[in-house]
Amino acid sequence: MIPMLDGKSIRQKLIGNEEERAVSPVIGVILMVAITVILAAVIAAFVLDMGSNQSASAQAGLDISNNTENSTYQVTITTLGDNTDRVYCENDATGASSVGDSLTCEEGDNVIGVNNEGDENVIQSDIGN
Repeated sequence: MIPMLDGKSIRQKLIGNEEERAVSPVIGVILMVAITVILAAVIAAFVLDMGSNQSASAQAGLDISNNTENSTYQVTITTLGDNTDRVYCENDATGASSVGDSLTCEEGDNVIGVNNEGDENVIQSDIGN
């Protein structure tokens, strides 16, 4: 014959008494809220695509030689970065956009690179000083 179990004995076996419980209901709720907040932050980061609007700066390799007759400098582009559109000196905004092209810069000029998004950054500062 199989013994009959009442609801109280089943509950006691499944839940246990106050001393046997591992986590109080308050801690459980706090953990659930923390998991929900972290999950919402991760989803928001993907949906809002945070950090994708940053562009890489322009890069170029330069060979700079001094023209001693008139204090100018001959700047020849030796390499261009993948995202670099053009390079120019402060005194000549037309610049150059291909490897092997040359610029004439004044002493103290900055050589400026422009990336494919139009952002500018200094590649070489204060030539000759």
